[in-house]
Amino acid sequence: MYTELRDFGLTPFFLQQLSAGQLDKGCLGRVTEVQRSLVRVFDGCSELALPLTASLQEAEPEDRPTVGDWVVVDGQRSRVERVLDRKSVFRRVAAGEKAQIQLVAANIDILFVVTSCNEEFKESRLERYLALAAEAGVVPVVVLTKTDLSEDPSAYVDRARSVQAGIPVVSINAMDRSTFDDLVAWIEPACTVALVGSSGVGKSTILNSLIGADVAATAEIREDDKKGRHTTSNRALYRLPGGGLVIDVPGMRELKVAEVDEALSTVFAEIESLAQHCRFADCRHESEPGCAVRRAIKKGQIEERRLINYLKLIRENQRHSVSLAEARTKGRNLAKQVKQAVALKKGLKGER
Repeated sequence: MYTELRDFGLTPFFLQQLSAGQLDKGCLGRVTEVQRSLVRVFDGCSELALPLTASLQEAEPEDRPTVGDWVVVDGQRSRVERVLDRKSVFRRVAAGEKAQIQLVAANIDILFVVTSCNEEFKESRLERYLALAAEAGVVPVVVLTKTDLSEDPSAYVDRARSVQAGIPVVSINAMDRSTFDDLVAWIEPACTVALVGSSGVGKSTILNSLIGADVAATAEIREDDKKGRHTTSNRALYRLPGGGLVIDVPGMRELKVAEVDEALSTVFAEIESLAQHCRFADCRHESEPGCAVRRAIKKGQIEERRLINYLKLIRENQRHSVSLAEARTKGRNLAKQVKQAVALKKGLKGER
């Protein structure tokens, strides 16, 4: 059983979180799909459809299982009882007005950020993905698709490499299977990769090619606005024939960030390095005299677009981080009040 789970990414990091009794009973599995109040879990022998305990259903989104999680199931293999600590988790601020974290995938090693060689390509969007990848502690790889439809795919390669120093970039052509070799080279046995990107950029095509079968529906990008159609409706983990695992994620057009302070330093390292030489320590890089960042822009050393997006992400990060902190405090206070009310109710019953 554990031999099979090792092929699914099981490492000592997760095993050491189990008690001796749980190890003996083999109460361990990896989440392959999440569907509202139940999850699909592979336990080394078969895939189980298991409900969550009431406490997990009521837990904060960050504490509930997501695709890629390792979980403890009960001895009868009838429900999920606990989510093990994660070694990495890719997350974003959920769409909508309410500040809430949405987990995208857990325990991944490499993030394939997929974008296409047409109007869909946006450096600013890539910078968002890279910031979230840095915060998650995973290796990002930019994957350029639809190179056969571009007159100059090398220009997109250069643009992709400009978003972060040393970022790996792989170009593929769905019509030429040999172009997938560089992508496959990143996926080692028991390695977990996640495919993220906008709808219609070719994630499902990549998944089908890696697996060697049509497991995901595909659709072309709309010609009128170059935006994609949603083909993947839910996140799922697949095992690849040659070893390794891949998580396919539905297209994300909105990618809000929070709690990525250090990650922004990674993606925008050159801006933060220059900022140390500004005349004022609290320089906002707008119109202050002696701004080293503005000086670099005038010299053509940095694109102004980079600075604009950097400042935008800082403001967004601060706003959402504060909102999340307030929401968590409110949630903890509410949970405390509920516990106190339950205890009081039990006490009153005992006095009768």
